[in-house]
Amino acid sequence: MTSKLNTPLWATFSAFPSTEAWPRFNGQPVPLGGMTVEHFLKHYWHKKPLLIRNAIPEFKAFFSPDDALSALHDEAFESRLIAQDETKGWQLKSGPLKLRQIPSRKKSNWTALIQGVDLNDASGHALINLFRFIPDARLDDLMISFATNGGGVGPHYDSYDVFLLQAHGKRHWRIGADQDPTLIPNMPLKILQNFKPTEEFVLEPGDMLYLPPQYAHDGIAEGDCMTYSIGFRAPTYRELGVALLNFVEDNIELEGRYADPKLKPQTTPAEVPPSMVSDVYAKLQELKWDKGWVAECLGCYLSEPKNNVWFETPAPIALAAFKRQVKKSGIVLARGSKMLYSTPWVFINGEHLVADGVDATALQSLANSRGAEPSDAQAWDTDSALWTVLHDWYAQGWLELVE
Repeated sequence: MTSKLNTPLWATFSAFPSTEAWPRFNGQPVPLGGMTVEHFLKHYWHKKPLLIRNAIPEFKAFFSPDDALSALHDEAFESRLIAQDETKGWQLKSGPLKLRQIPSRKKSNWTALIQGVDLNDASGHALINLFRFIPDARLDDLMISFATNGGGVGPHYDSYDVFLLQAHGKRHWRIGADQDPTLIPNMPLKILQNFKPTEEFVLEPGDMLYLPPQYAHDGIAEGDCMTYSIGFRAPTYRELGVALLNFVEDNIELEGRYADPKLKPQTTPAEVPPSMVSDVYAKLQELKWDKGWVAECLGCYLSEPKNNVWFETPAPIALAAFKRQVKKSGIVLARGSKMLYSTPWVFINGEHLVADGVDATALQSLANSRGAEPSDAQAWDTDSALWTVLHDWYAQGWLELVE
């Protein structure tokens, strides 16, 4: 498989107007309405909402309402259809749906939610990459919401940070902090029963609203509208704890086997011997939780692709030919690939390896840029094991050659 080089990442997105006047962070433009990344993170991120008028001036939607409707019956997308009916109340259907299950655009009060658009659309991928001033380990996906007049999902909380970019039409937002968490009972959605908004505003194309976690909000479409949601992962500590325990199970090294050579006659045979409990407890103390284990586990867990991500494997190519092509045109990570690192480990799609020296530098650069220019590849040692690693990733569809 081949791909157009996606550096600079924003250059592939024709919906962006000129970004020359935008503030930059790490060489990339940031859509914060003229605010610097440092100011945003210090005063707003994970703290309070921010309404950014004209965050992306002259913004043009790259994913149309018709695209959203098509995605509802496309297995490549994770999708949901939410409708509110006067007699039936709130209804939720998960995709893929049949065409006859999708309402007419002339009917009001329904919403289509399309997840993972960044994985299936080049412009969506370019858009979400504008937010890489937040670590990739936190970045989740681009969700697109298409709604007819009056459509929405009801007042609710999210457990994660989110940027809500208005792409088409208008949406009326009501938000409020410190809400009563009581939910309307017997509903297919988690809708707040006693929502009391403290602020309201209408967003038009190019406007963007940032909301921290647990900040109640309710968005209602005014006519047909589309909102692009850039969401961020916020796993629970329980979820991470389970992941770490699973990691330990796969990687544990604890020698020996339980034995009781000093066993005494047992008058209460059903009792678990206290000496056994003490012995096992003492042995398990040899397991030491350290930052290395945590970093290794986190990297594998957070780089694991979602269940609906698949990779198209290319036609086989010899290692020598692969080297020539990369040095000529460069390589990029496939849109579905998630690559992270925490020295000395490099993680990609749930797998990991140890790298050091110039190989580690090259792989870290690949992860940060999501690609490598021909000039980068030409500087790599021709005999380095790095080439074998990259060739293997290419064969699995995790990397793509540039046209």
